[in-house]
Amino acid sequence: MNAVYDFKENAAQPIVYVREVALEDLPEEIRAEATGLTKLYAVHDASGERLALVKDRKLAFMLARQNDMTPVTAH
Repeated sequence: MNAVYDFKENAAQPIVYVREVALEDLPEEIRAEATGLTKLYAVHDASGERLALVKDRKLAFMLARQNDMTPVTAH
């Protein structure tokens, strides 16, 4: 079943998606700044645009909530 649902109109706070990102999937300039890490966590809006990269999942969720967004995990 494929149904289009517009979450924007009904959400009190925008939904953002948090997912793990492997460093090798990121540009060299970002990898250079992430010394000692093997992965980062990305926060994406509903359209898929990356809003932020942070060092751990807990920080990604905190960042979203501090900016009045509802974080959910994406695989």
